[in-house]
Amino acid sequence: MAGQRTRHRAAVGALGAIALTAGAITTGLTLPTASAATWPTPSGSPQAVTKTISVSGTTDGGMKRYYGSGDLGSGGQDEGQDPLFELADGATLKNVILGSPAADGVHCKGGCTLQNVWWEDVGEDAATFRGTGKTYNVIGGGARKASDKVFQFNGGGTLNISGFAVQDFGKLVRSCGNCSSQYKRTINVSDTEVTAPGKAIGGINTNYGDSLTLRGITIIGDSSKKIVPCQKYIGNNTGKEPTENGSGPDGTYCKYSSSDITYK
Repeated sequence: MAGQRTRHRAAVGALGAIALTAGAITTGLTLPTASAATWPTPSGSPQAVTKTISVSGTTDGGMKRYYGSGDLGSGGQDEGQDPLFELADGATLKNVILGSPAADGVHCKGGCTLQNVWWEDVGEDAATFRGTGKTYNVIGGGARKASDKVFQFNGGGTLNISGFAVQDFGKLVRSCGNCSSQYKRTINVSDTEVTAPGKAIGGINTNYGDSLTLRGITIIGDSSKKIVPCQKYIGNNTGKEPTENGSGPDGTYCKYSSSDITYK
């Protein structure tokens, strides 16, 4: 769906102070609130990834930077790329920085947790969630320079995104609009900072019963309010581009009010 794009490479700034906030209502955890300026400094030497790294259990990257090389180093936006990391059902990946190129980021084969994972320059997608009836948690971390989607939700179940920072992006999260197998998907985004430019925080399919709940969202640099908080679509399982079906809070599919979003 997305074509090739010019890759941007970014130097990482120093790690700033992280303020603590009450955790997402969806996870019950106490989480750090990421901000546009809070980008961690990688530790050690960068690690080239030429073959997808399989993760089961918990893997702590120690804030090392990983980047694609060889077959994972094209830096393109082509669909169907392999990821740098592939997580088994129930796995946790934490304290990792994905540099450029990042291929297709992270794939979760089932339920998973991504904790304090940072994408300096999103490749095809930052992370893709698969499986059915699973729970997926993104806790802290951040992503920038995503010409299309940051998080691609292909499976069924519930995706919780808390304490995240995103900037220069297309959509923060998209419920797959044209996957061959479709499901009802529940998405909760809380305590998250969104920095323009960007197109939408979330995209959901009303005909499959999806919902997007927004709580404690801060949008920076979007005085014209061009970033759509919740975009609705009519999804399909035929591979065609889905059609838009309105936007804005409705209490059923797009669950938020004006008090849930602060503009700075």
